[in-house]
Amino acid sequence: MPIIALELKANCVNVTNLKPGDYTDHRWYLKLKCGSCGEQAPNWQYATVEESHPLAKGHGIAHILMKCPLCSRSNSLEILPDSYQSYSIEKNEKFQTIVKFDCRGLEPVDFDPRVGWQAEGVESGTLFEDIDLNDKVWLFLLVLYNFNVFLCVIGMGRIR
Repeated sequence: MPIIALELKANCVNVTNLKPGDYTDHRWYLKLKCGSCGEQAPNWQYATVEESHPLAKGHGIAHILMKCPLCSRSNSLEILPDSYQSYSIEKNEKFQTIVKFDCRGLEPVDFDPRVGWQAEGVESGTLFEDIDLNDKVWLFLLVLYNFNVFLCVIGMGRIR
């Protein structure tokens, strides 16, 4: 059962500690492929810790259960909540692990950040909530104080 680390690479300007606003109901949108035959699911699948399914024979839980349409193998993925980390400006524009998954027969091949993120202002400590990363870019301007923050998701990676 390999542990797959979801890594994010971003360009943060005046913001740090990018992470989901609420880990308990955050949806991790993934494109997955079968580790047995290599068949890739065409649609995005999501995993959230709020929705768990018991595995057969009492072997734990899964946050995604999928049967491969090609080889009929039953596969699963579990979010490891103790692995959560935020994206820090100290390692800006470098891949940083933000979550890990216990993958049983599935392999994430793509990630879509979508909505529900938050970040902190570097100098002000201001909390920016409900960040929408559907376009993988977020820009916030405080004209009154001549201050802007910028966030651009550059890429997604994984390690074993």
